[in-house]
Amino acid sequence: MHLILLTLLLVLVIFAPQWWVGYVLARYNREEEFPGSGSEFARHLLTRFDLQDVKVEEAGGEGDHYDTQQRVVRLAPDKYHRKSLTAITTAAHEVGHAIQHSMNYGPFLWRLRLAKMARVTEKLGSFLLFAVPVLALITRTPAAGAITFLAAMATIGVSVVVQLLTLPVEWDASFTRAMPILETGYIDARQQKAAKRILRACAFTYVASSLAGLLNFWRWARVLKP
Repeated sequence: MHLILLTLLLVLVIFAPQWWVGYVLARYNREEEFPGSGSEFARHLLTRFDLQDVKVEEAGGEGDHYDTQQRVVRLAPDKYHRKSLTAITTAAHEVGHAIQHSMNYGPFLWRLRLAKMARVTEKLGSFLLFAVPVLALITRTPAAGAITFLAAMATIGVSVVVQLLTLPVEWDASFTRAMPILETGYIDARQQKAAKRILRACAFTYVASSLAGLLNFWRWARVLKP
């Protein structure tokens, strides 16, 4: 019974944030009387803040994000084309990242460095994961497999840690950049409470995905445990 309750609690901790983020974004994604869509609003804000070199594109499967390498704000189709509070607020959040980038905001730059490191270590971790059984078979030494296993887990864990460390940057994009912009006449007083909920959901998107990453981390650990 205790094991069942512990499992249910673990599932709740891992998946509840993802469910909450999806629920909030969907709740306020109804068409409203805004003068433009999410993509049009993003373009307007980028022009307002003298960021004409930043493009606005429709995102594919990767969802809403700001591409630092190509300098592009990408919005999912349901926000790119729709005139909803979710679309407008999410656009402001992603433009907030573009503003962080343009002003060389310290935590944002550190996040870029950590993300690059995570990509390298993740590739190394994937290689080590497949090398565990081969190395143990060739050397016939259990310790070799154990060391490789621990190295693989450490490198995979880096990407999870980096995602968790992105929260302050996301929070800044939501409440230091986007919310003050929205309050300058783009939304009215009755919409501000809902906009803050959407911005919290935008900020916690990476945290929710990192928790799912922890589940995958745990699965690999069980499979490859020496």
